Amino acid sequence: MRFLAFEALRAVDERDAYANLVLPPLLRKARAAGDFGDRDAALATELVYGTLRRQGTYDAVLAACVDRPLREVDPPVLDVLSLGAHQLLGTRIPTHAAVSASVELARVVLGDGRAKFVNAVLRKVAAHDLDGWLERVAPPYDEDPEEHLAVVHAHPRWVVSALWDALGGGRGEIEALLAADNERPRVTLAARPGRIGPAELLEQAGPERATPGDWSPYAVRLAEGGEPGAIEAVADGSAGVQDEGSQLVALALANAPLAGDGGDTRWLDACAGPGGKAALLAALAAGRGAALLAAEKQPHRAALVARALAGNPGPYQVVVADGTRPAWPAGGFDRVLVDVPCTGLGALRRRPEARWRRRPEDLDGFAGLQRGLLREALTAVRPGGVVGYATCSPHLAETRAVVHDVLKNPGSTAAEWLDARPLLPRVPALGDGPDIQLWPHRHGTDAMYLALLRRTA
Repeated sequence: MRFLAFEALRAVDERDAYANLVLPPLLRKARAAGDFGDRDAALATELVYGTLRRQGTYDAVLAACVDRPLREVDPPVLDVLSLGAHQLLGTRIPTHAAVSASVELARVVLGDGRAKFVNAVLRKVAAHDLDGWLERVAPPYDEDPEEHLAVVHAHPRWVVSALWDALGGGRGEIEALLAADNERPRVTLAARPGRIGPAELLEQAGPERATPGDWSPYAVRLAEGGEPGAIEAVADGSAGVQDEGSQLVALALANAPLAGDGGDTRWLDACAGPGGKAALLAALAAGRGAALLAAEKQPHRAALVARALAGNPGPYQVVVADGTRPAWPAGGFDRVLVDVPCTGLGALRRRPEARWRRRPEDLDGFAGLQRGLLREALTAVRPGGVVGYATCSPHLAETRAVVHDVLKNPGSTAAEWLDARPLLPRVPALGDGPDIQLWPHRHGTDAMYLALLRRTA
């Protein structure tokens, strides 16, 4: 299992792969080979995700135990050391077992010489527990709050700063958010209206292994270790894996009040991949006699959207199209969702490696695209229709700054900002509005952002 975890980390490091895409096929292959059970899979999963989540903290510890800069340590060696550090500092694996298993892994994948180096370093790591190391490697909070939080909670300093700016409040709340980012999220399903109800989905999942969602009426949460693919409704597309925050974004847009006499029959998802929101929107639209057009720029992601929408009871169409160069007429839709590409800082629970890949300059790369997509979405909706601008990032440069800029320079598509909070009456702590920011530590969801804009001219 440690070799499997090492393989996954190497794929993440060498190919910029995502662990949630790399690990499942490795686990399936190991199960198929035999002698690899549920406990082995659970441990391998914990080793991969735990190591990736706490990488920054472990780097600080390892830097104190290595006699040269970490950048001079070969990446495969550093992966073995990080796996060993996680076993020593982040699990209940006995010290001797963690060290000996890591050294044996190093001997197999790196050779005897490097195995001796791994042994020497991990014995230094084992001299203190995690709290003891944090006292040594993290600066005091009073001297440098952001760097202290960055080391203790394993987030890059710039991410800590950005999240704190968006969240506001004092030390307690930002620490709660950073801690929530390091927890493994539960798998949430969405029952797609017209195909299956949440009660039936809960029954299929097994009431002993699943519970209703907290906020979305269509959500069912699986207990830890639940396998969604084994549920009939997920297998046949009647339900799908979808974070509850993503469900709430679709529901708020679907329930937003329209103005004028243009009807409510034409809906657009302008950035539909991989298809979770589109599938829920299509099901909601079908229940009202409306049709959904789902557009996605990347052909392989458009194929995922088509798969998610297959079997929808109402009319829909999936097209490969660029939302900044629309293939549809202006003013042709009553409701438009634009879930823009972003840094993904709101989904660090699910993709822990993303925090170490992103850089502040990435914001500049997304800025023009986000504004362009929102402007075209406002052009696509009729006067009186509503646009939902969504991101899976709470960074202010990707949320309110984008909406403010577009509203300040509307061109021929003036719009007003709607208060989205009354559309989610069951959800607490939504802030001052009119937009909505969800948080992992407050709502148990990804940090989804939503602004609703009604076109006025």
